[in-house]
Amino acid sequence: MPAATSREVLDRLLRLTATGPTEEMADVFSEDAVFEMPFLPPGAPQQEPGREAFRAHLQAGAGLQEFDSVDNVRIHETSDPEVVVAEYRLHGRVLATGKRFAFDIVMIARIRSGLIIWSRTYSNPLDGAIAFDMAPDLLAGLTTA
Repeated sequence: MPAATSREVLDRLLRLTATGPTEEMADVFSEDAVFEMPFLPPGAPQQEPGREAFRAHLQAGAGLQEFDSVDNVRIHETSDPEVVVAEYRLHGRVLATGKRFAFDIVMIARIRSGLIIWSRTYSNPLDGAIAFDMAPDLLAGLTTA
């Protein structure tokens, strides 16, 4: 059976994301994949090297938030068959407060042999800081950096 296409892999990840964060999301990444989130708050690791590091990231996230849907999905294929760009809105809530959030996200992924080998995900850090009541912490991190 041939490996899933890049678009199929990304579609699967988005389906899993819609009810996450769940450890199953890590299963679409290769063992040595690199997961990057360059806009995380100061002090947070901006890169997770390897599937198991990403799985640990997901486990930690599951204790803080839950996702309940993904919409406004647009997937863009590129001239490189391994590279796909996804735009989507992720909806969920913060577990500690019940506060709802909606994050607009752009993800660039390189997919080989049916698995993501590299991804870089961008979202607005202000949205996360507001949702998790961390805006003062973000401001402090920016003014001391």
